[in-house]
Amino acid sequence: MTEAQFPAHLQYTAEHEWIDGSNPAVIGITATAAEALGDIVYLELPEVGAEVTAGSVIGEVESTKSVSELFSPVTGTVVEVNQAAIDDPAVVNSDPYTDGWLFKVDVQETGDLLTPDQYAAHVGN
Repeated sequence: MTEAQFPAHLQYTAEHEWIDGSNPAVIGITATAAEALGDIVYLELPEVGAEVTAGSVIGEVESTKSVSELFSPVTGTVVEVNQAAIDDPAVVNSDPYTDGWLFKVDVQETGDLLTPDQYAAHVGN
């Protein structure tokens, strides 16, 4: 496991999302998910003001190979979406943990989250 692959300051979900520890929390998909999807061409993200529930499907990530559901790692209210990523979804492939973040949520409750080591074991690294 490398720090670049699974940054230590983040937590992860079994569905391959990441979340930072801030509030509002920044959420994205992992490099593992981005690599598995291939070239990401479209993002369907929740709208600002939307109420999301931990573990629920809240959007989609479409690539040249497939469409994958996007799950919320937390319960709360969406306060921002990354318009730059919507405009140029390839940033999620090239920089999933910084410029490729997807949305921010004012967190009321977290779902089942994994540490970097637990996530690495989950994906077989």
